[in-house]
Amino acid sequence: MIHGYIPPHRFLPYLSWTDIAALPDRENTVIVLPVGAIEQHGPHLPCSVDSVISSGVLGKALERLPAEIRAFGLAPITYGKSDEHLHFPGTMTLTGPTLLATITEIGESVYRAGFRKLLLANGHGGQPQVLEMAARELRLRHGDFVIVPYHVSRLSNSSGKYISDQERRLAMHAGHSETALMLALAPDTVHMERAVANFPPVFPSKVLSADGRPACAWTARDFGPSGVIGDPFGATVEQGHDILDTLADSWVQALTDLFHMQWVT
Repeated sequence: MIHGYIPPHRFLPYLSWTDIAALPDRENTVIVLPVGAIEQHGPHLPCSVDSVISSGVLGKALERLPAEIRAFGLAPITYGKSDEHLHFPGTMTLTGPTLLATITEIGESVYRAGFRKLLLANGHGGQPQVLEMAARELRLRHGDFVIVPYHVSRLSNSSGKYISDQERRLAMHAGHSETALMLALAPDTVHMERAVANFPPVFPSKVLSADGRPACAWTARDFGPSGVIGDPFGATVEQGHDILDTLADSWVQALTDLFHMQWVT
């Protein structure tokens, strides 16, 4: 079945059109659209990391959500804007305009179905601007449409207690936290015997950076041949479950707040 990590009773596509038309309080019901990516994550992780994590975290949150909080997940968008990883086989990317159009058109369908609250649950660090542009476009078209574009891993969670200062400052891709989450969500796809650690070299500027303000444009190959930007060593399945649990709890609160929120139109 296609629900993946989303609990079946919270998966909107499993309802008929008459079921959806009869749903109570559609204007406050939260629709969750996970947006992932298919891109290289080093030699030890699969290319599906961002799609697995975005769906896995929100699926766990929807599973824990109290029954009185009405929310449903959609089938995820598993392809994203991943052109910074195109030098590595297995990366499958959409262009920015294609992803923007896809999200916007799905958002229009959500609105047409009578829903007025949409969470764009992003799993890939290379595309937040596209989701933000789609959210703004939908908001401008429909003054009563509340759209929240946010990265699934940015809410409060326990990952900080497991990582080094260097990892906290410099890791961006296929490092400790992503590896731990994948050990919890899809352990058979993780190959720690292939893991490598790699951090960006010292950036030749005191002002510019690879991931800061202001940031320089980069591709993953700029930082080395492995595709890793971080240190996956030391990640465990237990840590992954802890990070997943704390992220899911934070998203339960966020979904609850969004359900109750009354936006000024």
